[in-house]
Amino acid sequence: MTGQAASGVVGVGIIGAGNISDEYLRSLTTYPDVRVVGIADLDLDRARAQAAEYGIPFSGGVDELLALDEVEIVVNLTIPAAHAEVGLKAVAAGKHVWGEKPLTLDLPSARALLDAAEARGVVVANAPDTILGEGIQNAHTLLTDGAIGTPQTLLTLMQGPGPDSWHPRPQFLFARGAGPLFDIGPYYVSTMVQLLGPVESVEAVGQRPRAERVIGSGPDAGQSFPVEVSTHVSVLTRFRSGAVGTSVYSFDSALRRQTFEITGSAGVIEVPVSGFDGTTRVLAGDDKTTEWVDIPPPGAHRERGAGVLEMARAIRAGRTPRASGELAYHALEVMLAIEESIESGQPVDIRSTAPTVEPLPVDWDPLSSTLGDTSAEQAPDTTSAALSAAETPRGQR
Repeated sequence: MTGQAASGVVGVGIIGAGNISDEYLRSLTTYPDVRVVGIADLDLDRARAQAAEYGIPFSGGVDELLALDEVEIVVNLTIPAAHAEVGLKAVAAGKHVWGEKPLTLDLPSARALLDAAEARGVVVANAPDTILGEGIQNAHTLLTDGAIGTPQTLLTLMQGPGPDSWHPRPQFLFARGAGPLFDIGPYYVSTMVQLLGPVESVEAVGQRPRAERVIGSGPDAGQSFPVEVSTHVSVLTRFRSGAVGTSVYSFDSALRRQTFEITGSAGVIEVPVSGFDGTTRVLAGDDKTTEWVDIPPPGAHRERGAGVLEMARAIRAGRTPRASGELAYHALEVMLAIEESIESGQPVDIRSTAPTVEPLPVDWDPLSSTLGDTSAEQAPDTTSAALSAAETPRGQR
C-alpha cells in the first residue's frame, strides 16, 4: 500500500461522527499502538466538534480523510445502509476497514467488499468486538479447557422495550438492516460462532406488534416513525458441531433480560455477552450439582475499539484479525437466513463457514505499547494541508 507504514503505530481515520463515535474515541485515543488522525462526516460541524473534543488533528469530508496517507485503517461508523458503499470506497483508496455491524445489508455487497479488499491487498474486520472483551474471552478459554465438557445446547435471550425510549434518533434502528435481529443479533451470533463454531441451519418466526414507534427523548421526542422490521424474533439454530440453540431477540418486552447459556456434557456456563467485561458462571458436574462458581475474567479491561486495536496489531504481524471479515460474513448470512425463514416459514441452510478463532492471550493489554512509534518518520505529514482544506468555507470547496 503506497505511502503507508509497514511498522510502527497504526494511523486510524473515523468516518461517522454520530453517537457511537464517542465510544470508539474514548478508547482509541488512549491506545499507544494506534493514533486517530482524522474524523469525517457529512455534517462537517459535527466532525469538527468531535475532533476538537478528542484532540484529533483533522476533520472534514470523507474524500479528504481517505486522501490522508497517515490513515491506514478506516473505522466505518456510518448507518448500516451505507456500510457497503463507504467500505468499498475506503478499500479503493487502499485502506484497511473496520466496520460497524452488520458487515453490509446483503450477501452480494458483503462478498463484493471482501473480494475487493483481497484484490487490493487490504484487510476487512468487523464489529462486534465484544467477542474480544475479557468476559467472553474468559468463557472461551474455559470452554476450550473443557470446563463443561462437550457443548450440546445453547439458550440466549435478549429482551427489552427497545431503543426508541432513550435514543434521540432511533428511526434507523427500526429500519431495514436493524431491529433487534441486526442491531443486537450480531453480538449474540458472533459469540455463538466464536464459542460453538459455524452455523449449519436456522429456523425462525418473527412478529411486529406495532407498526409505529414514538421517539422518547431528545429534540424530536413525541414524534412517531414507522417500524419496518420484526421487533420480536425467535430462532432455532443448528451448529455444524451438532450443538443446537434457542434464541429470542425482542424490542417488545417490558422485562429487560440478557442471557447466554451453554449446556455441555459436564455442566453449564453462563457467558457475559452484554458487554466487554462481566463474570463467567460455571455449574460443573452432574445433575446433582447446584453450586454455581463465579469466575472473574483475568487480564486487562477492554472497551469498544479493542477490535480496531487487535486488527492493527494483526496487520503489523501479518495475520488475520480475530474479528475477521469472514466471521462477520458468516454472521450476516445467519441473520439474513433468519429473516428468510421468518418470511418463508421454512428452515434455511447456511452455505458459508467461519474460521476458528483462538482466544486472546491472557496478558493481552490494550494499553501496552507493542508497535513502537515510527510513523512520524515513515509517512509524510499531510494532515496540516488537509486540515486547511477542511477549514475552507463550504461554498469555496
